[in-house]
Amino acid sequence: MSEKPRSRTSDLLGAGRLALDAVNGITGIVESMHQTITRLPGAAEADRKGGIAGLVYSNIRTVTDLLGSGIDSQLHRFEELLEEDDSTPRREAIIAALNGVLGDHLEARGNPLAIRMQLRRAGKPWDEAELLESLRQAGGQVVLMVHGSSMNDLQWNRQEHDHGAALAADLGLLPLYLHYNTGRHVSVNGRQLADLLESLASRANRKLNLRIVVHSMGGLVSRSALHYGRLQGHGWVRQVSRIVFLGTPHHGAPLEKGGNWIDTLLEMNPYSAPFSRLGKIRSAGVTDLRYGYILDEHWEGRDRFEPTSDLRTPVPLPEDVQSYTVAATIKQDPGKLGDHLVGDGLVTLNSALGVHQDPQLSLQFPEDHQWVGRGMNHMEILNHPDVYSVIRGWLEA
Repeated sequence: MSEKPRSRTSDLLGAGRLALDAVNGITGIVESMHQTITRLPGAAEADRKGGIAGLVYSNIRTVTDLLGSGIDSQLHRFEELLEEDDSTPRREAIIAALNGVLGDHLEARGNPLAIRMQLRRAGKPWDEAELLESLRQAGGQVVLMVHGSSMNDLQWNRQEHDHGAALAADLGLLPLYLHYNTGRHVSVNGRQLADLLESLASRANRKLNLRIVVHSMGGLVSRSALHYGRLQGHGWVRQVSRIVFLGTPHHGAPLEKGGNWIDTLLEMNPYSAPFSRLGKIRSAGVTDLRYGYILDEHWEGRDRFEPTSDLRTPVPLPEDVQSYTVAATIKQDPGKLGDHLVGDGLVTLNSALGVHQDPQLSLQFPEDHQWVGRGMNHMEILNHPDVYSVIRGWLEA
């Protein structure tokens, strides 16, 4: 009697069993640190509104709940979910979260669960002929939507609102949703996005008026794409008129800085040093969030888990593109704790506004190109009506 062949999904889950323990370990450590921060005097509201736990921790635990707890008994459920013929929001969210945590490893091993970069509509790849016809009907008026870390293109739709769909209805823009593996280095995604947009612009056979709306890590990927597109002399770069950043960690995010701090702390003690490997399960995309790395030279030739100061090469905003930024804070009233430590739960106010103590690294958003939303967290930026009103005003002006 022949042995039943193992599926590629089973191979992934078996080989990843120890890695899942590491994911659970570092998640718990970093989450505990941030819970301590949010429980400081004056930060109780942040804890009540979810903050960091609302995105990264919940996404990571979505994976580990399915795989890490009773992994053998969960295997059949997970395989069935991944083998569904039609993409479902639940399936897409699980795969996006897995890619956010381990996406670089999945790609390096040629695993079929690694997300391939593509433009999608309703969670499906665009048929080329349909895409070109849609571009023609829209007169080249396009808005590119770039999602954030551990997320996917379907998650622009939150609480029955989608900024891209709303812009299509109100301004007649054709929304193009990018789907990509957020566990890869930001600069790797940036260069691939630059090539993808150059291919699109050449096939469109018309000049595009391209606006870009980005959330979180998507802003770093887009800045990287604009940089590499300009270096390569790509034509699409000259067709970008405006870019709107939503909660982008231009100068990094406390979550990754906390993880790096824990690596260092554990390695100082010979008894705890072996546990420092818990923190090293983080993907390249996550470690790029420490300071907001967007170029290859920001990370090449370095141990990405080694504690370092901010060694970035300055990359200013593109001079010929109107750049706007939305920052948020879960505190209603201004204050150092809420604005500069907690921020929207993932990104501090200064990081989202591009403000840095080094003038060379500081991004110079004009004052009327900045907007701060108070009483909202990182995810609420995706569906808050005030945020959409600001986006619409900037893109129709």
